[in-house]
Amino acid sequence: MANRRLTMPIYQTIIFHLRSGASLRAIEKTKIASRKKIAFVWHIAKEQDWLNPSSIIPCELDLKVFFEKAKKTSPETALTPHKEMVAAWAREGYQASTIYSRLKSNFGYSGSYDSVQRFIKPLKKDDPDLTTPLHFAPGEAAQIDFGYGPKIFNERTDRFEQTHFFVMTLRYSRHQYSELVLHQDIQTWLNCHQNAFLSFGGFPKKLIIDNAKCAVIKAGYYEASLNQSYKAYAKEYGFIIAPCPPRDPQKKGRVESGVNYVKNSFGPLRTFKNLGDANVQLKDWVQNEAGERIHGSTYEKPLVLFGNEEQKALNPLPLTLPDLGIWSKVRGLRTCHVRFQKRYYSIPYKFYDKEMWLKQTPSSVMIYLDDDLIAQHPRLFKPGAYSTNANHLEPKAQAYFERTPTWCLESANSIGISTSFVVEQFLTDPVQDLLRAAQGIIKLGELYGNNRLEKACKRAIAFNSVSHRAIKDILTKGIEDQSDSNPNLTTLSDVYKGAGIYQRTPDIGPDTIVLGHA
Repeated sequence: MANRRLTMPIYQTIIFHLRSGASLRAIEKTKIASRKKIAFVWHIAKEQDWLNPSSIIPCELDLKVFFEKAKKTSPETALTPHKEMVAAWAREGYQASTIYSRLKSNFGYSGSYDSVQRFIKPLKKDDPDLTTPLHFAPGEAAQIDFGYGPKIFNERTDRFEQTHFFVMTLRYSRHQYSELVLHQDIQTWLNCHQNAFLSFGGFPKKLIIDNAKCAVIKAGYYEASLNQSYKAYAKEYGFIIAPCPPRDPQKKGRVESGVNYVKNSFGPLRTFKNLGDANVQLKDWVQNEAGERIHGSTYEKPLVLFGNEEQKALNPLPLTLPDLGIWSKVRGLRTCHVRFQKRYYSIPYKFYDKEMWLKQTPSSVMIYLDDDLIAQHPRLFKPGAYSTNANHLEPKAQAYFERTPTWCLESANSIGISTSFVVEQFLTDPVQDLLRAAQGIIKLGELYGNNRLEKACKRAIAFNSVSHRAIKDILTKGIEDQSDSNPNLTTLSDVYKGAGIYQRTPDIGPDTIVLGHA
């Protein structure tokens, strides 16, 4: 009785007895309250002049004074100087542990964590986080999330690996698709979507997702930054992505309940040989147990409600399923290629320094600038491999790669026999690669004409001076029409004409020296 809280009618009864002249002891014997509390009521009643028999019994509004007087003045604590600030933080939704850590690091708070927690707790009661259940029409929406699954033996890696539940729950019927996967990347995310749509035989108009890292690059309360691959996939199918606001579990409760239901109802007391066996068991469980239970919200079997009402309201699957393309940002290199996953794909040379989007499918790679497709290649699988379209290269590079040795020989043959001889000499040089010199000879024909080039090559052969420089000099000086004999031969000295002082004759041995003519 000492700790019992007095109610309004009890206060009125005590005041009635006090006004009748009853003593504190007599009132206590009625066991209505302790003598200490009766004395407290007597002091307040006397201050308010309620003990006068001619006055009326105070009403409930007047009796609020007891509750105000009963409030004790809070003692000064380490938290007292910060209470106003802590209250503001608590109303913004920050946890007690976060506030406690901030008080210690920034304000030198020396009090306990329990003090912070006790102060915040009634504030949360004063401002409850109320919510309203959302209702959806058949086929309107589904909710998706990942959740931790059991560790399953992976025969490929020869070890147990952590798995994850992918769960897509239709919001109207509560029928769901579940799958166990090893990864939470964007490729797995899209594969699971495709499998879920095939399982349902259609897809809903809207997908409500948690902020999974593979799907949401940056979460936001008003708008989120979505993964480009997921955006493109949604556009091809025609569904809307609805990311939940961050740190707002009330708006994503159903899907998390779905994940927890799968984890707690399917996972325990089961054994799995491998991932394939686990998914076979999971599919059977969804169809025969989860789908046949009476749901706690709809009071109907999810599979029955799905078959009777929701399935026909889903959007039909396209005749050709979209490619599960993975999009990535890439930048053009000076080599007129982009680098993706250690593989190189060519782009038109004028885009060499721009940022582009690369879409990779199981069989191909497509490169986009804004929304325009600028290059397409077969997908490469070997690191370091190149896929090059010659039309993407700059004109000089295109000309170099087009002018092969075969092209050089064919072009030289069409010009003349001397040009063909010179080009063949270049291409068969045993020491140096002279393909560029052979290409240069053909280019001289484009500059000076094929007729002049043929004569220049003939003159160079006659003088045993077959080189690109010599032939170009002949054309530059315009001497290709001069006589094939050396014009300077008649002006040579007698030594070079066989009239030297010391000369070896054909009929004398090699060790004999004869005196020439004086």
